[in-house]
Amino acid sequence: MATTARMSNEELRELEKAHVFHSWSAQGLISPLPVERAEGVYMWDHDGKRYLDFSSQLVNTNIGHQHPKVVAAIKEQADLLCTVAPQHANAKRAELAAMVAEIAPGDIDMAFFTNGGAEATENAMRMARIYTGRHKMLATYRSYHGATGGSIVLTGDPRRWAAEPGMAGVVHFCGPYLYRSSFNATTPEEECSRALAHLEEILLYEGPQTVAGIIIESVVGTNGILVPPDGYLEGVREICTRHGIVMICDEVMAGFGRTGEWFACDHWGVEPDLITCAKGINSGYVPLGALLISRRIADTFRERAWMGGLTYSGHPLACAAAVASIEAYKEEDILGNARMIGADVLGPGLRELQDRHPSIGEVRGKGCFWGVELVADRATREMLAPFNASGAQMGAVGALQKRCWELGLATMIHWNVIMVVPPLVITPEEARLGLEMLDDALGVADAAYRG
Repeated sequence: MATTARMSNEELRELEKAHVFHSWSAQGLISPLPVERAEGVYMWDHDGKRYLDFSSQLVNTNIGHQHPKVVAAIKEQADLLCTVAPQHANAKRAELAAMVAEIAPGDIDMAFFTNGGAEATENAMRMARIYTGRHKMLATYRSYHGATGGSIVLTGDPRRWAAEPGMAGVVHFCGPYLYRSSFNATTPEEECSRALAHLEEILLYEGPQTVAGIIIESVVGTNGILVPPDGYLEGVREICTRHGIVMICDEVMAGFGRTGEWFACDHWGVEPDLITCAKGINSGYVPLGALLISRRIADTFRERAWMGGLTYSGHPLACAAAVASIEAYKEEDILGNARMIGADVLGPGLRELQDRHPSIGEVRGKGCFWGVELVADRATREMLAPFNASGAQMGAVGALQKRCWELGLATMIHWNVIMVVPPLVITPEEARLGLEMLDDALGVADAAYRG
């Protein structure tokens, strides 16, 4: 066997497939792209081919690959202290918690650190239930909150099905999605008011006095990059306040500058009780997530123990990476760049593609967080790939993704939605290059258009 440093793409694929069990995949049908190295918005395979990372891996490398400030911080921390148990105080952990509290909305003032977003969700559920003394949790159908025991049951998409029956007490409802409205709405205002009325009706049937928390992705991620209509998050906040329900915003994907603000809920001035985050907190350089907690809820645990913990909670290497990341966000105005790229390049550029390609039904997004919905017929809005499609069912969408990879564009596609989610440090020139390659690949989708 060749050493991994000298392996070709095919040799590494075979080694990987022989011994690595991959997530969300039929093991014998995958052909993973080998990645040898990466820098900024680019990555290279073992055969030397360069790819523009238009997916930010799993929408997490917000500050790009191999940011020198973050790499240096990890090395410095490794030389000082690689790991420490969570019962000890640690300088980087404390510094990070203070930094996050400063940028978080409302009275959020404390952080419980986890290894990723799913664990943040698990602890958010537990905290809401302990705090309220209630047991039910509400979440939307078009959502993803993680793949651990409780978080996968909260998840509203079909990835939940294989885990059922699961944790009791979870109720799903429909969130706003005007393009495919569940409420026969024709305007954003109608979609907002009818979606809120639907939530009120579900609470009436379930009994609001039994509901501990409502968790929503501030901007829905893998289920379509669904930006809520103005007034919706504010309405959910009012409903939660009125009924004594904990409002939890899932900002795992949308947070830390992805939409051009620290947290997506900031666009609407909404102050949740709990925030779950991960991914962009340190761009995944070392696994890290966090449950951000309002002072009102945190104070109830001053005299009673919080019954939760993780061996690696607030790992020093992860926290050092996150501190350096937040400093880089501020020093380099990465949030400002994300807003500019969205407003000046991705938004206009994707709408131009929509004008040229009949297979694009809708374009939506904010900052560096965009969804391109592909259809077989604009009039009927028939999805180009069916709901819950995989493998051969992906058809033209799968062929489009293959064409993107051939062109050197690393994309993320969920069913019929192309997620245009590059690192927030991308330049206008790099973003336009990505749009040019996407323009080419969309010809594959247009060939399957039937409208």
